[in-house]
Amino acid sequence: MQMLAIEMKFRLKELRAERLLASVEGVAENSTYMADLDEEIAEATQAYVAVAVTEIATLRAELFGPQVG
Repeated sequence: MQMLAIEMKFRLKELRAERLLASVEGVAENSTYMADLDEEIAEATQAYVAVAVTEIATLRAELFGPQVG
């Protein structure tokens, strides 16, 4: 089951909050952890954008018909 854009946006906010907390708590010095977290943030960002664009295009097609040309 694919997540909705709003769910993905919430997940992305959680990851960004985790990154901020890691910086505050001194965990940012663990380069492996931070690299993994940064990679997960990048992947979540790409997935969020893709799902959001798809949802917008789907809604537009439902409202105005498919766009051709």
